Amino acid sequence: MAIHKDLLGGPPPTHLPDDPEPRELLGSGSAPTDVAAKYPASSLAWAQLADEAYENGRVIESYAYARTGYHRGLDALRRAGWKGHGPVPWEHEPNRGFLRALHALARAAQSIGEQEEYERCSTFLRDSSPAAADTLG
Repeated sequence: MAIHKDLLGGPPPTHLPDDPEPRELLGSGSAPTDVAAKYPASSLAWAQLADEAYENGRVIESYAYARTGYHRGLDALRRAGWKGHGPVPWEHEPNRGFLRALHALARAAQSIGEQEEYERCSTFLRDSSPAAADTLG
């Protein structure tokens, strides 16, 4: 007999629906600005923009891109049944855009001295997906 209930009583993991087009475009070398313009709800495109801006020393732009990806991801999570807490597994590839945006937001917040936001986002990332927190650093 298989038991499929969380014995600790926590919410089930949230799995965002797959949206392969932005991922495929980014994977084939399309500019993240073009992908974000075509798919503005894609957290992955915004996360990639945040990463590129950060790598090029444009921390404020990175923060803005990451915040956009984060909020787009929150919208998607809520549509997928998320109630404000619970696992958002890194292992489910469609979740990675949101998790990357959350990580990028924490990183940029820390860079500009916004410690409270950094701590909130870092805790949120680890609570959502320890694997994402470990993978993204």
